[in-house]
Amino acid sequence: MKDDLTIEEAADFLNVSHSYVLDLLKRGALPARLVGSERRVRTEDLARYKERIDAERRKVLDELTAEAQELGLGY
Repeated sequence: MKDDLTIEEAADFLNVSHSYVLDLLKRGALPARLVGSERRVRTEDLARYKERIDAERRKVLDELTAEAQELGLGY
């Protein structure tokens, strides 16, 4: 995989929209750099972001599953 990805490639990698990636960049949740007039996202930064988000999602799902079991919802 390339070292730097375009916004479109980053969106494809995360399976999200182009505008969502732009929002991540604006919020500073994902770093980017300018190459000419276009922004590029380092593959390493993108992979790190995805790992962090996936871990957060797993944690929330585990908490929801535990709560559902405590309530006897059969999950």
